[in-house]
Parts: sequence; structure tokens; C-alpha cells
Amino acid sequence: MSRSSSSAGRADVYNRITTEIIAAIEAGAGDWRAPWFHNGSSIARPTNVSSGKRYRGINTLALWATGFAAGYGDGIWGTYKQWQDAGAQVRKGERSTTVVLWREIKVSQQADDDDDDDGHRRMFARAFSVFNIAQVDGYERPATPVLPEAERLAHAEAFITNLGVKTEFGGSEAYYRPSADTVFMPQFTSFRDAASFYGVWLHENGHASGAKHRLDRDLSGRFGSAAYAAEECCVEILSGLVLA
Repeated sequence: MSRSSSSAGRADVYNRITTEIIAAIEAGAGDWRAPWFHNGSSIARPTNVSSGKRYRGINTLALWATGFAAGYGDGIWGTYKQWQDAGAQVRKGERSTTVVLWREIKVSQQADDDDDDDGHRRMFARAFSVFNIAQVDGYERPATPVLPEAERLAHAEAFITNLGVKTEFGGSEAYYRPSADTVFMPQFTSFRDAASFYGVWLHENGHASGAKHRLDRDLSGRFGSAAYAAEECCVEILSGLVLA
């Protein structure tokens, strides 16, 4: 496969997923509630019905967006064949959602060279169409243990601590100040619940990740600008993925 065709295929996969996310957002989901406010079930971390593995990266975002827009109450997903193998049947007329699977392949530097030692590795993206458990008949979901809130949030606390970004608590506003490389947060008791506290704390630490000496993102955007919107999307995604 040529580099140009591989790049075109990868762009097509991401265009499809981006289009589906935008469509789901525009469709709305009633009274929106952040996906990490949950009881530990797989709605927060979309899971494959066949392997039991969690979807990751952009797949999580795509399945979140579709699931919440459609009002799905569960996060179990699978391809048409995977549902058939599980003894279920996708209902006629149901629309699929696109996910992408990355595979590492070794490509020979010369088309007529059979020596793998001269090859190099590339990542190849392949799109799959998946359906939610709410779109199938004949499948009984196994019981899922519900984790206590303390356990669900413990990894968020550890994650933030390991980032090493200074945080000062007090006041009534949450924000990151680049000049001081410090996150400012209200006290824990100011939040309606623990999930809200950690969600905001992760959000502000997300801004800190864009500092010059870290990922060097553009943090200069004013409220309402495209740069500001892009940064807010970036840190909300971080917060959601860590708390999921």
C-alpha cells in the first residue's frame, strides 16, 4: 500500500467518525449530563461484546456521542457478526456507528524486496461498523458489578497527583494561570459531589498540559474564539476519558 493511499484511507476513517460525532451533538441528547457521572456501568466506557475490552481514544468519543444522542442506557457494542456470534440479531433498519482499529504492519522498502529486515513499520487504520446492545434482539447482558464511588474516583486522584502540577485551593473560581503554572480550585466542599470536583480539577489540569514546557498548545484564545473552543474541547475530553 502506498503512503498516499494509506493517508487517504486514514483521513476517510477520521472524517466518517468526526461527521458522526458532529451529527450526534447536533441531534442533542435532552438534558445533557457529563458521561463520567455514572455508577460504574459500561455506558461510561464503551465495551466490545465479543472481547470484553474497552474501546479507546476517538472510539470512546464516537460511541459516547452516539449513545447519549440516541439515549442508549448501556455501553455494550459489537459488529453485526459479533452480535450474531453472541446469539443476537441486529434489528432491521438500525444504523451503525463507525469505530477505527489501528494495526501495525511492516512494509518492505522496495516492492521486490523479500527481506523483512529492510522493512519499516506503519500504522494502518481500518474502520468497523458497530451496533449498540439497544439495537439488537436476543441478547441478555451479564450482570455488571457496580463500583463504590470512592473506588471509581481513586484513579483520578492518583492521576492528578502524578501530574505534578501545583494546585492552590480557595476562592470561588476554578482556572489555570500559565504565568504561575498553577491550578486554582475552590474547596472540595464547594462542589455538589466528588465527581464534579474531580471533573473540574482534571479540566484545569488539562489546561496546564498545554503550557510551553509541556505540550505547547495555544492558550491565548479569548472566550468565543475558535482557539478557546478548541482548547475547551481538548480538556473536556481529557477529563471525560480519565474519569470514565
